[in-house]
Amino acid sequence: MTAPPATLLPASASASRTLTRCRGLVRPALTAAVERLHPYPGEMAAFSFGWCEVGGGPAVRPGGGKGVRQALAVLGAEAAGAPGAAAIPGAVAVELVHAFSLLHDDIMDGDETRRRRATVWKAYGTGPAVLAGDALFALAVQTLAESPGPHGGAAIRHLSGALGDLVRGQAEDLLFESRPWTGPDAVRTAEYRAMAEAKTGALLGCAAALGAVLAGAPEPVVTALDRAGRHLGVAFQAVDDLLGMWGDPEVTGKPVHGDLRRRKKTLPALAALAADGPAARELAALLTADPGTADPGTSDAAVRRAAELVERAGGRATTLAEAHHHLNAARACLASVPLAPAAAGELLGLMPFLVDRAL
Repeated sequence: MTAPPATLLPASASASRTLTRCRGLVRPALTAAVERLHPYPGEMAAFSFGWCEVGGGPAVRPGGGKGVRQALAVLGAEAAGAPGAAAIPGAVAVELVHAFSLLHDDIMDGDETRRRRATVWKAYGTGPAVLAGDALFALAVQTLAESPGPHGGAAIRHLSGALGDLVRGQAEDLLFESRPWTGPDAVRTAEYRAMAEAKTGALLGCAAALGAVLAGAPEPVVTALDRAGRHLGVAFQAVDDLLGMWGDPEVTGKPVHGDLRRRKKTLPALAALAADGPAARELAALLTADPGTADPGTSDAAVRRAAELVERAGGRATTLAEAHHHLNAARACLASVPLAPAAAGELLGLMPFLVDRAL
């Protein structure tokens, strides 16, 4: 793997235009879908999208995210030669599944904020948040089941496969927490990559492929789009790990060094520990400090030192190189099959946007 430049390629203005266009195409159907829910989980779903405040009042700072997954679905259909409208049920479904996964993920991780506001479980309670996540999942399946045309069944099967991978990836991520940092049972970087492809890449791959499935695209095109999305997912997770360790809280909405403080096993830390040298050995000593000692490695000074050691041992550079590697692999997947040139160009322009987040 060649050494990367200092930062990832900046996203172009055309990527922003692509996202805006796709959001405009999908948002009415997404809103209509959420309005079908029972008012209570419906309010929590709207809150999770940034559309309202607790109680249902208008959002103080309307949000909703960038809509990357729905854009991938629309562009996947267009790349297969169909109109973007053919992908709308798939775009809505993946957006609903993404929201469902975030609600449950925040509960499992104990995260209290997301996008600089309270998470759903913190705002409404754990039980209601689980209910809202379940409602979003059921609505996603119903949306695909009711999609027009002959390919709804194939779309549901594709989504089901991605959900199975997502659950397996999340299970591995949870199990990593109980495994040691060092020794024969330690988490290896290859295991982490496999987890990231399942947990994060499966849904991005599904998003990129689902519009093509609904459009009746040939299997090689569907497979290439799915593989491209999975590579993007690993790149996305790599950058997410970097932001979790060094990101600006004003941009990420999360505390700096938060992952290290929680002893979460992320790619920068695992890559640093895999290196040979004094920085890696000192980092291992910090991360394996006895919880009963005066400083179990979670004080501000210890966490700052751990971040310095991760960088010194090469964890930051290795993780950034990983993101570039998978971006290039995603591009190669798109080049392997015939796609409509305009849509393929928009997909290629969108890729850096997905991983270029304040680095």
